[in-house]
Amino acid sequence: MSADNESLPSTDILFDDAACGLLLTDETGVIKRVNLTFCRWIGYSREELLDRQIQTLMSPQARTFHQTHWAPLMRIQGSIADVKFDLVHREGHSVSMMLNAIRCEHSSGIFHELTMFKAQDRHRYERELLNARMLAEQHLAKILKAQHLQDEAQGKLQITYAAAEDRALFAEQMIGIVSHDLRNPLAAIKMAANLLGRKELDTKSIQTLGHITHSVDRAQRLVADLLDFTLIQVGRGIAATLKPVDLHELVAGCLEELRLAFPGHELIHERFGQGEFNADSDRLYQLIGNLVANAMAYGEADGGVTVTSRFEDQAIIITVHNFGTPLPPELLANLFEPMIRGSHDNAGLRSIGLGLFIVREIAIAHSGNVTVTSSRDAGTTFTVTFPRLRSTDQGEGLEPTEPAP
Repeated sequence: MSADNESLPSTDILFDDAACGLLLTDETGVIKRVNLTFCRWIGYSREELLDRQIQTLMSPQARTFHQTHWAPLMRIQGSIADVKFDLVHREGHSVSMMLNAIRCEHSSGIFHELTMFKAQDRHRYERELLNARMLAEQHLAKILKAQHLQDEAQGKLQITYAAAEDRALFAEQMIGIVSHDLRNPLAAIKMAANLLGRKELDTKSIQTLGHITHSVDRAQRLVADLLDFTLIQVGRGIAATLKPVDLHELVAGCLEELRLAFPGHELIHERFGQGEFNADSDRLYQLIGNLVANAMAYGEADGGVTVTSRFEDQAIIITVHNFGTPLPPELLANLFEPMIRGSHDNAGLRSIGLGLFIVREIAIAHSGNVTVTSSRDAGTTFTVTFPRLRSTDQGEGLEPTEPAP
């Protein structure tokens, strides 16, 4: 019977280059249609297989199985699935096959549609599929484990971060409260010391009173630094109200007060140039006071400190210079960070390490910056640079130029 016999049922799955063998047989097993894939597998041409019983291609065991199970199952339930059997290749060797078959009725008779796979290909596919599934499950397990560990780490980090925030907030609140509450008793002590200084006192009493005044001044500077540090830490920053000031006179007045706080030390003021300068005078007092106190602490015990106020073309500069043990090079990069201190012998002037940090913040509040150089021969010099106002700017809304490099 020809493969083009139109009396046979038509099916779309019978195509030659399918990945499986496709056959159509009658109820007795005679092959009516077959694709080229099946032909290649067993070494026969299509013409040799058409009108031939499929049983003739089976091994003896497969023919027995066909008679006892395959054919009866097709008659009773109309289909079989995943049946393994052997066909005999044209050259005589066995080819293991996996079979799926279905019984279908047509006007021209009853036919069986067969789909076959090479058993070794099926097994290899199943093994590969199983291996791929196992690898996927292992990979998923690793991902889930990593995600679990990450979630645990993030949870611990959040707890640690929250605890750190609470501690930091508590510390800032305590610093602010304590430093604020210290201002009033310190002011009272200083007022009492000033009143006592107006009376006739012996030499020892005058000396003791000087120590009290000096200690109060140091404590007030420390309180001011603590308050500023608290404001910076909570994000408010240092406030500066800029007004026209006479820079040279401001520095001179500040040094007059500092000479009382540091008796026995020489404070030299050098001034150069003239010009306009907008600044917060109280903050500049604080800046100069912190730099001079730092120079006293780190400089020679009986050495002097030179403060220079200078007007240049593009900048206004304040420098504080002293001789003494130079600052270690590894300290210079972080010198203006809070709680950074050098080592020095003048223990009576030690601080908690906020002075230079406050100096930097005051400079920034004035659109300026501060730098430091230190060597044994040249000494230590802190340089605060502010931008110079343009000559055309007058009155309100003065805008500074960029600070000099």
